Amino acid sequence: MHGYEMIQELESRTGGVWRPSPGSIYPTLQLLEDEGLIVSEVAEGRNRFTLTETGRTEADAGGDTAPWEEFGADEVAQARDFREASLGIMHALRQVGFAGTDEQRTRALDVLNETRRKLYAILADEG
Repeated sequence: MHGYEMIQELESRTGGVWRPSPGSIYPTLQLLEDEGLIVSEVAEGRNRFTLTETGRTEADAGGDTAPWEEFGADEVAQARDFREASLGIMHALRQVGFAGTDEQRTRALDVLNETRRKLYAILADEG
């Protein structure tokens, strides 16, 4: 696979919970190649990566459970809910930013600042 295919595959296998960025995938691929665990070859203008024998041995020694199998139905559903809610918020914010009055934008800014404080308070709450 090439890097973008890997990103899509990881997103698919985790039910959308984890979509690594190109900024994390490509340096990791370079590191794996430097360590002799994968090789790359250019095909159709893209670098395609394949496990070496050493890489296959390391992968097989990694255990029976793939990392993406750690995401159960509850985690996947919650991640989707978070994503849908955040996209909805961004859409509403964009509408206020483009179509709202000065007073509406000021009120929206107050809501955003309060929301940020409340979210950090959730993280700080140990109970």
